[in-house]
Amino acid sequence: MQRASEYLGQDGPFCEQIPGYQVRQNQLVLCDAIEDALQSGQVLAAEAGTGIGKTFAYLVPSLLAGKKVIISTGTRHLQDQLFHTDLPRVIKALSIQSTPALLKGRSNYLCLHRLTMAPHLGFINRESRASLAEVEEWSKLTQSGDISELKTVAEDSYIWPMVTSTADNCLGSECDKWDSCFIVNARKNAQAADVVVINHHLLLADMTLKNEGFAELLPEADAFIIDEAHQLYDVAARFFGNVVSSRQLISLARDSIAEQVNEASDMAELRDYAEELERSARDFRITLGDSGLRETWLKVQNKPSVKQSLDNLENTLKDLLAVLELAAERSRGLEQCYERAQGLMARLKVFRANTNDPETGYDEADEDRSVLWYETYTKSFMLHATPIDVALIFRKHTDNFSKTWLFTSATLQVNKKFDHFAHNIGLEKYSSGVWDSPFDYQQQSLLYLPEGLPQPSEPSYTTALMEAAIPVLNASRGRAFLLFTSYYAMHKAYDYLKQRLPFELLMQGDLPKHQLLEKFRETDNAILLGTSSFWEGVDVRGESLSCVIIDKLPFASPGDPVMQARIDAIKRSGGQPFMEFQVPQAVIALKQGVGRLIRDVNDSGVVMIGDPRLKQKTYGRIFLNSLPSMPQTSDIKDIETFFSARVTPGIPEAV
Repeated sequence: MQRASEYLGQDGPFCEQIPGYQVRQNQLVLCDAIEDALQSGQVLAAEAGTGIGKTFAYLVPSLLAGKKVIISTGTRHLQDQLFHTDLPRVIKALSIQSTPALLKGRSNYLCLHRLTMAPHLGFINRESRASLAEVEEWSKLTQSGDISELKTVAEDSYIWPMVTSTADNCLGSECDKWDSCFIVNARKNAQAADVVVINHHLLLADMTLKNEGFAELLPEADAFIIDEAHQLYDVAARFFGNVVSSRQLISLARDSIAEQVNEASDMAELRDYAEELERSARDFRITLGDSGLRETWLKVQNKPSVKQSLDNLENTLKDLLAVLELAAERSRGLEQCYERAQGLMARLKVFRANTNDPETGYDEADEDRSVLWYETYTKSFMLHATPIDVALIFRKHTDNFSKTWLFTSATLQVNKKFDHFAHNIGLEKYSSGVWDSPFDYQQQSLLYLPEGLPQPSEPSYTTALMEAAIPVLNASRGRAFLLFTSYYAMHKAYDYLKQRLPFELLMQGDLPKHQLLEKFRETDNAILLGTSSFWEGVDVRGESLSCVIIDKLPFASPGDPVMQARIDAIKRSGGQPFMEFQVPQAVIALKQGVGRLIRDVNDSGVVMIGDPRLKQKTYGRIFLNSLPSMPQTSDIKDIETFFSARVTPGIPEAV
């Protein structure tokens, strides 16, 4: 019987049909391993190096297996690429009949019911009204309702939350638009498909039945392929928790008013209570203090102003809940507002119960112990209850489904072991393997570890790092990413460099991310400064990117309330949180950052990591052992020689 890998081999259809396709030996071996896992019902953790072609390596055996396979990605960008580009190419090359489907979360689809309600909200400015008119016109033409189709309305437009649904405000099968609902149609297509491309949020939503009202996908699947699996832990931690946000409260208030206008015009008190809820939510935000806070609830729960404001918020929600109960029978929309208010009240009471352990900030009585914390933005807030042990919850859910799971990413190992990844998501019995990148890091790259820099905790560190970076940036003639662990350091570096380099500096926040990357690609010798969102999921090939400079080892802030709760939990169980959790998490993040440099067999460049702890601390060896096998140097002359040997005509020298 022909093996799946033979289709990817020298005599297979991919070589014949796909321009520029190259056979990669490790891709073939990975393909065989995935095929074996699919056939025997195994759990496989596969670290596949950048450039190996892991997407084709799992698509080919998945499509040939004749099973229902769900592929989950970490980002919508990869989802779209898989469905619109990779899947059609593989299906064509294999010459098979296949019915793939793309399924996103409900907030990605136009809600026809909410579209009809939007004009009655009364909170729309002139710009939003123009956007609403565009959405209304597009709604008559679209087949999928996927809002990413409408490029003329910004992704972060104020209008989208008004015309898309959430699990809270969806009316379900009682909606008068049910028969033409884009989400219902998308899920029906997914149920009929043999390969379904979803994302991690949707995977977890189906696991926890948070999409109630729709037929679930997971019980029908024969196999799950989790791409970008290194992201699964963080996504699960956020998803398995509960949130009360100002946006949820204000959305409830405004939806209640819109329903009152249409279905209960005689109940003026409903509008009054809804408006009071919005005011109370805004007042509560003010009592929480400055914007940009991310703190344990323990810090503020006993402050008189916070307690009083929370009392007011709870009481106004209770008043609205009472009148919604009376109005609920008038329409499904009002009934649904009543149900949302009940849910918000239940979640809000968690922050009133005051059962938190005074030392840890979490509820010791809770089986799936959660840390209570809050974060503030300029005009909004979020209250979180986040589970500390994600593994226990994840394992409970995965045990209910298919025994065949493939977890794959370029960054699963820490210090050449899968223990950290497996422990985080509760994997116990699994096979694992590493399939190295086809890139020749010894020839294509150089790791520069400058000496003599101060400790990262010292105020002079960022300036000293930029002083050391300038000769590197001159040697590379710009063409660099500077990746930072904080916004403060990024801005400080930008201010230092802007008068000292002849190259154009681009900084995160100046433009939307996709526009900033496009400008970087189009601008000769540009330097882009970014924080966490640029450490992964960014693909710039060719000479536009020839240098990556990383300011510090990317340890999560120990002041982060969720991180602190996990540290405390590990300590209480007799463990060593720094080596067991903080270092491994930082290693994965560093591997992602370093991975921005070499994206193709023809790429070359230098990675500079300024943090002296790499050489001075014993744990530094764990980081270095986890990186690709690059030559190392601490001599700037080696950097200059590296780049001078690769001078490309047309790329100007520094002046």
